[in-house]
Parts: sequence; structure tokens; C-alpha cells
Amino acid sequence: MIRKYIVSTSLFLILIASSPSPACYSIVVGREASQNGCVMLAHNEDDGAPAIVNHHKAARHKYQPGEKYQLQTGGDLDQVEETWSYIWSEMPGLNFSDSFINEWGVAVTSDNCPSREDKPKLSHGGIDKDLRILIAQRARSARQGVELAAQLVEQFGYNAPGRTYLICDPEEGWLFAVVNGKHWLAQRVPDDQVALVANTYSIRQVNLKDKDNFLASPDIIDYAVSRGWYDPKSGQPFDFATAYADPNVAKDSSNFCRQWSGLRHVSAQAIPMCPELPFSVIPGRKLDAAALMDILKDHYEWTDFYHAADGKTNPHLNSIGTICNWNTQTAFVAELRGNMPNDIGLLYWVCLAQPCRSVFLPFHFGISAFPAGWTAPSAVPTQEQYQSKVLTPFRADAEDYYWTMSNLSSKLDQDYSRFEKLNDALAAVQKNAFVVQQPVEQAALDLYLTDRTTALALLDNYCRGIYLQTVDAIQRSMNNP
Repeated sequence: MIRKYIVSTSLFLILIASSPSPACYSIVVGREASQNGCVMLAHNEDDGAPAIVNHHKAARHKYQPGEKYQLQTGGDLDQVEETWSYIWSEMPGLNFSDSFINEWGVAVTSDNCPSREDKPKLSHGGIDKDLRILIAQRARSARQGVELAAQLVEQFGYNAPGRTYLICDPEEGWLFAVVNGKHWLAQRVPDDQVALVANTYSIRQVNLKDKDNFLASPDIIDYAVSRGWYDPKSGQPFDFATAYADPNVAKDSSNFCRQWSGLRHVSAQAIPMCPELPFSVIPGRKLDAAALMDILKDHYEWTDFYHAADGKTNPHLNSIGTICNWNTQTAFVAELRGNMPNDIGLLYWVCLAQPCRSVFLPFHFGISAFPAGWTAPSAVPTQEQYQSKVLTPFRADAEDYYWTMSNLSSKLDQDYSRFEKLNDALAAVQKNAFVVQQPVEQAALDLYLTDRTTALALLDNYCRGIYLQTVDAIQRSMNNP
């Protein structure tokens, strides 16, 4: 049963006085905390318009000895002999918004988490966008991805205020917190727990002797002491988030309220709302993909902060930033199932636009490609192009899906009364996707060893079928309000 949490009057006044600044949300589920016994990664990618989201399936690629990888910031490094195949969610023109899942089940995404560092050390311009790309191309495990990220940050320095990368595989989920410059710290999510991140560092007390669960820059504590961010004589244990996070960001209610709202979905115990929330919690039940989708759709339902209970008010109008919000451009839930071939076991549920008014569509790693309507030219749309797409009369177009969903979102913002019928239609498609999933996957598994081509064609047909059902449901609902 979901509890309705009550907040003190003083805290409520602080919350309504704060200006919301939502900018992404991530969830890592340990394998023992999930229903399917694997790690899961979920994410809302929040970016302002104009923007576009493309999806690609990249193949393996071989390189010649002596070839270099050129960083966009100016540095370079030796190219590897071969890079891995991967699914790529691309936001052209944005350095910190792409997400990946590679053929080994290594998934990577990130949340902006500004640090207080004001004297960063950079070499050859530092590294930014390329960090996650290199993890997807080169890592065969989450731990290897963390170690590679650490090596790159220490070599070049991180050329941004700070960030938490979520790096997962079927066995382990890690949070890699990087500071502007050459400092970083990573913590493994316990197998039986769930971690949530909402745009400020969430790693707190650490045990740097426990290399199975913590990895860090050699001077991560000493440097904090030298800058006056931590006093070992205080008698308090070292707290990474307290020491390194930008204090204004850490106490921003739009961040800790969103983390708390996610925690209320999963925690077996009531958790007080405050900036010092736990790194991870033991869930009250084992979670599946649908449970994570519900979190990504959250607008503080069943709390005192939900203001759209009449069913007629747009929930994104909330003065406190919500998990699902105006700027959510895409969202995904990745089931990194290691108990079957990766072509089938790596399942990427993805939606475009806000998840509360969309469908999470299933794409198995073994698909040949994303549908044509999921990829457009890799260029940032101009404001004029954006307006021409979202303000035209609505038409659901399977060949132009991002703009279909952006136009849909625009129409609902203009007239939210149209949402109820649409929501019923989308819920029916989502339910059907879950119902059909198991028999389709079983049929693909039965064929996989003897006829891989036919097995993967089954998955392709399933993915495309649910996609076309979604487009049809949207068109029918919006044409018959």
C-alpha cells in the first residue's frame, strides 16, 4: 500500500518558495531486487526544446593499428582493435543526453549533478560527450565501464560541472560520480536494493577499503580536506555528497523531492522528506519493468504535492519539479537479463515525450534496426522548425515518430481534457505489449539455436507490431475526442 506522506508546514513553505529545475531522473535496481533476477536501469531524459531524439543500432567496427579516437574537446587516445555493437539513444547537439546499451548488456546514462569544484584541472580540453560513447564501445562489464571512465577522467579531466553516470550490466549496477576536473567516486548498488538519482550526488558514506563496492580517485578525501569541504577532526564520517555537491543544488527541493517521491514507490519503510536521502533502499517488493515505468510517470500522486486530482488539470503545471515533467524528451527501462541470449535478454522499453502520455515500446537487442520513423538527421532543429512541427494540426505519423509525440504533447498542453480517452487507449496498448512479450520471447528462444534469423525476425515483428498499434491508437483517440 502506498502511503500518503505528510510534510511539515515549514518544509512546505520552503518547497513552494523554491524554483523547480528538473533535469533528468535515474533508477538502478539490483538483481536481487528485481522480479526477473537481473539488474534494471530506468531513466527520464529532460532537456529543453527545441530538441530531437534519434535511435540507432550500431554494428561492431574494426580499426587498424595506429588509428586514434579523436575527442571532441581536442584530445585523442589509441583506438581499440574492435568496438562493440550498441543501441544508441541520440540527442543531436547535446553533450550529456545520450544513452547506450551494448551487446554485452553494458548500459550507460547520466544525471547532471553539479559539483562545487571551481578549480578544475583539465588536460587537452578535458572529456565530456565522449565518455559515455567510449564506455558503450569498449566495456564488457559495468565494472570495466567504471574503470574505463575513471581512467579517462584522470587522464583528461571532466569538462563539465559534475555528473552521475549510471553504468550497469546484467550482474551489477554502479553509480559513477564525477567532479569537474579529475576527481571521481563510484559505488555499487547492493544486489537487494534500489538507487534513485535526481540531479544531485547521492553517494554518501564510503568505505574505500571495500574495493568490491567502492572505487575512487586516490585523493578523493584528502582533496576535500584541502579545500575545506570536509574536516576529519569534526568526528563526522566523510560524506561524498556533502563534501562535493554544489550546496545550492543539493538543497533544491525540485531535486530531493523527486528522489523522495521515487523512494515512496519502492521503500518498505516511510522515508522523511529532506535533502539527506539514502543512497539506496531495500524495496518492499521485487520490481518489474512496469513498476519502474510508474515511477518515471510520477507527478507526486498520493502525496500532498499532487495538484491534478480533478483529472482536468495538467500535472506538469506543478510548481515543484515532477519526475515526469515538461522537459522529458524520452524515457526508458532497460531489462538486462543475463539468463538468455543477449539478442533476446537485453530488452529496451522506450518512449518518446513524457512517459505519462506515451507508451513504453519494446525493442530487443537483436532487432535489425529501429523503425524508419525513429531516426532523423543528426542536427538540432531550429526554433522555427520546432514550431512548425508541434503547432500544426495533429496527425500520427509512423514515419516521423518523435514529432508525432511532440505534437501530441503540445496538443494536450493546450487542451488537457483530451487526455482521459487517449490514456485509456495507450494503457490498452501497453498492457498488450506485456501480455504478448512472454510467448513471443519463448518462441524466439525455441528457435534461436537452430534458426537465429527467424528468431530475430519474430522479435522484429513483435516490436514493430506494438509500435504500429501505438500510432494507430493515438490517431484514433485524437481524431475522436
